[in-house]
Amino acid sequence: MVSTFFSIPQVISNLRLVVKVVMDFQKFWTQNMLDLLQEGNVGLARAVKKYDPDRGVKFSSYAVYWIRAHILKYIMDNWRLVRIGTTQGQRKLFFKLNKEKKFLESQGVTPETSVLAKRLDVAVSEVEEMGQRLEYADLSLESPIRAGGTEEQKSLLVQEGPSVEDRVADDEFRKRFQERLAEISKTLNERELVILSDRLLSDESRTLHDLASQFHVSRERIRQVEINLLNKLRKSLEKEFRHCVQ
Repeated sequence: MVSTFFSIPQVISNLRLVVKVVMDFQKFWTQNMLDLLQEGNVGLARAVKKYDPDRGVKFSSYAVYWIRAHILKYIMDNWRLVRIGTTQGQRKLFFKLNKEKKFLESQGVTPETSVLAKRLDVAVSEVEEMGQRLEYADLSLESPIRAGGTEEQKSLLVQEGPSVEDRVADDEFRKRFQERLAEISKTLNERELVILSDRLLSDESRTLHDLASQFHVSRERIRQVEINLLNKLRKSLEKEFRHCVQ
């Protein structure tokens, strides 16, 4: 590994190499080229730090690899708001898909998805997905569906789960249910309260045997108290939620 003292001059002396590599990416990146130059310089600095002259590889060849790697990653990460090059196959497609299409068309061959996938050695699904991503630009969910219109793109999204109205109704029902249950609890005796809280409303219900041991009665007696309690609850709640109770 080259020391920091010698790496700085080596980076400076190879800045033209970065510019040369960046120029090869002009057709892919029409935005600020300074961004690519900056990423290329980072790649050059990394190449300087990792270069081992004893391996018999020219520094320029080694540096081009790292410069291109950093530039490619930057382009893939910033081509769209949503990253489109997360796998090796996608990165290959990003730069070769359109080129391969044009080549096949020039040869009089229809660039079908299966043909492209075979020639590029990737899955058919990856060709289809990358083709869609390259064809369509990013679109804000807040942008209007039609020019001059007020309806936004997000209104076209399929809503999953309950609607806002349903959630509000459920919250209101739950609140009223809890209030009514609290009122009913005031009329219950100790045995009924324990059965209600520890058996009917608990995630880990206590057994009839456990409750029977606590109150020194038979399991059948606890079962009868539970049945009577359920009937009492049903009758009381029906008055409040008649339209909801079956």
